[in-house]
Amino acid sequence: MIKIYTDGSCLGNPGAGGWAVVIVDEQNHREEIFGGEVNTTNNRMELTAAIRALEKISAGDRVELFTDSSYLKNAFTNGWLAKWKRNGWKTANKKPVLNKDLWLELDELISSRAVNFNWVKGHAGHFFNERCDELARGAAARIKVVPKILPPVKSAPRIEKIPKSTPVKPKKISVPEENLPRGQLSLF
Repeated sequence: MIKIYTDGSCLGNPGAGGWAVVIVDEQNHREEIFGGEVNTTNNRMELTAAIRALEKISAGDRVELFTDSSYLKNAFTNGWLAKWKRNGWKTANKKPVLNKDLWLELDELISSRAVNFNWVKGHAGHFFNERCDELARGAAARIKVVPKILPPVKSAPRIEKIPKSTPVKPKKISVPEENLPRGQLSLF
């Protein structure tokens, strides 16, 4: 089973945003990806992180996805997404569902993968959640600086992989508990 950890961040809401993903495969190999957008919201970044993660996973794979976003988790575990679709993409209050474009994309990815959504408390010391938060905040900070240097470019969101030369490179984790800081709880 593949484990995915996601997080989104926004400097201002709306504002410069970042998203991040840590993927741990069956052989305990870890991959980190992140990116961001110039003018977005925190919820859009949370959804984008899940989308970018699931795009990396083959159809038919089983996935445990961990998020600190109740918005993301509850859409699937509390049936919100199914209700929105039945109601013509309207909320219980008859208002249009926000971020419909991302929900449609995520719904399509979920339909061909066995995904179980799990909530983790943010900023509570969970190793992989903290790592995602660090990467997402860093991406948002870089995105915030870019428009001051270069004119905005209309293109796809930036996606970055951590270069192998940086100290925080993907690595094989033989026994996850040995690689966690003391006092951390492993979900393995």
